[in-house]
Amino acid sequence: MIMAITASEVNKLRQQTGAGMMDCKKALEESNGDFEKAIDYLRKKGQKVAANRADRDAKEGLVLAKATADNKRAVLVVVNCETDFVAINADFGVFANTVLNAAVEKAPADITALKALPYNSDITIADKFMEEVGKIGEKIDCGYYESVVGETVFAYNHPGNRLACVVAFNKTVTEEVAKNVAMQVAAMAPVALDKDDVSAEMLERELEVAREQIRAEGKPEDMVEKIAQGKVNKFYKESTLLNQEFIKDNKLSIRQYLQSIDKDLTVTAFKRYALS
Repeated sequence: MIMAITASEVNKLRQQTGAGMMDCKKALEESNGDFEKAIDYLRKKGQKVAANRADRDAKEGLVLAKATADNKRAVLVVVNCETDFVAINADFGVFANTVLNAAVEKAPADITALKALPYNSDITIADKFMEEVGKIGEKIDCGYYESVVGETVFAYNHPGNRLACVVAFNKTVTEEVAKNVAMQVAAMAPVALDKDDVSAEMLERELEVAREQIRAEGKPEDMVEKIAQGKVNKFYKESTLLNQEFIKDNKLSIRQYLQSIDKDLTVTAFKRYALS
């Protein structure tokens, strides 16, 4: 026999979970008024929704970066959803920032470890993701999580929260210098820190593209490799952070800019993410 559920009970469960009123009513009816079982019912509903939407693209969301209070570690977290309507919702922002703060505080090793962290005293972050799926009806997930450590770190969030980056330095630097480099990373999207950090696969791909372009231009075969190497050197200058022209002074590379402040100053790591 299904027990009678009062409007106040439905409202209480709705306030606790954020689920829709009819969903809360059904959850309480199915659970005979037991709030804990009703919450579990809603989580299971969320999991069912997640499974049904597993093939959907979650390409919207929030890209968020934050540094620890001592500026020794910074994290970058992406919480994805399907539509920008959800991404700009205030509640979604609170949820995403709670995930970000957990990553800053606990320094999980990867996304799996991040999701295993407590969201609050009752549920894990993974459980909260499922609740949000059930509540919103969209595919929601943590699409990216990385961190950097250094003597100084800086986190940059571009307005709109569709792009962010984190940068680590080997020495103490001023906020102005750190922000200048972070803005460089944000604007110029380097693929690696320096020449030696470009993967062999990426390098070979660039060489192959260059060779095909040169042959298409009708250049002699015995000149192909030499010209291709010149194009790769241009790629290094345009696509590796320390060799890029400084956007605030194109007479300097980023390496030269940093050395003008301190001859031993350099960037040790960076991470960047942008929603397409």
